[in-house]
Formats: sequence, structure tokens, C-alpha cells
Amino acid sequence: MEDFIKHTYALKDISIKNINLTFINDFDFYLRSVRNCNNNSSIKYVRNLGKIIKSSYSNGWIEKDPYLNYNGKVKEVEREFLSQEEKNSIYLKEFSSVRLNQVKDAFLFCCFTGLAYIDVFQLKQSNVEIGINGGKWIFTHRQKTEAPSRIQLLQIPEEIILKYVNYP
Repeated sequence: MEDFIKHTYALKDISIKNINLTFINDFDFYLRSVRNCNNNSSIKYVRNLGKIIKSSYSNGWIEKDPYLNYNGKVKEVEREFLSQEEKNSIYLKEFSSVRLNQVKDAFLFCCFTGLAYIDVFQLKQSNVEIGINGGKWIFTHRQKTEAPSRIQLLQIPEEIILKYVNYP
């Protein structure tokens, strides 16, 4: 925001009372053109500003909500999945750096369990239990949604857990 205000208005700051639909559209354009953000990233940043504006309006700090006529739309993104061959290629890759091998293992663990990095980062040995079918399962709650997760461990994630069983 600071860079946008400097770039567009040659100012260090701007009063929240001066934010209008033109400012919002200019910010959106700046994100797309100068900062090379894609549509969904631009919309996310503009909406985050909107949360501050709506709070300011609710508290009576501004008289009008400039977002009333803003209609940025998020585009559905079709994400491609890694093929089994691609995952195997990553699995077999050995890096010269210990750190890169750890990153690789964390990435693969996320791929095979469907957990986000933060959920993997917070896992403890106590989260791995024997499930009803006699196999090892991860029992945890997702950080973002607080939803319970029950994930049966496949061979590769189980190998990764064993690799780091004594790792702090």
C-alpha cells in the first residue's frame, strides 16, 4: 500500500477519508500492472483493504463505504495435480544439502497426506496412532478450519516419519 501511494500519488500516506472507488480501482490496476499480480491475488489484496474500510465505516470514521460499487471477482483456478511419476521423481531426487532434502520430505509429506505445511509443522508423534484397520493414521485438527482430520498413512509418508522420529 505504501509503494502504491508513493507511485500513484507521490505521497507518503493518505487519509482514509480520501479513499474512494477511484482509489480502489487504481490500487487494483497498480497490483496487476506494476506489481504483476494475477487476478485472484489482486482481488485478495483489494478485499483485505476493504476489511479496514468496512471497519472504519462501521466505527463512523468515514461517512461512506467506497466498496459499495466495487465488484472484483475471483476466477476459479483449475489446479493440476502431480502425476505419480512426478512424485516418484521428486522422491528419488537426492540433494547435496541436508536442508533441501528436509524441504523435499516436507513437500512430499504434504502431497501424500493432503495436509498444509503448517499442519505438518505442528504434528507430534502423539498424532500418529493405530487406526481401526490396524494401520497407522494421523489424528489431528487442521489449523485453518479447526476441522478434525483422520488420515491413513501411506508408505512414503510413513517412511518420512520414521526418518525423522528422533529429529527435534
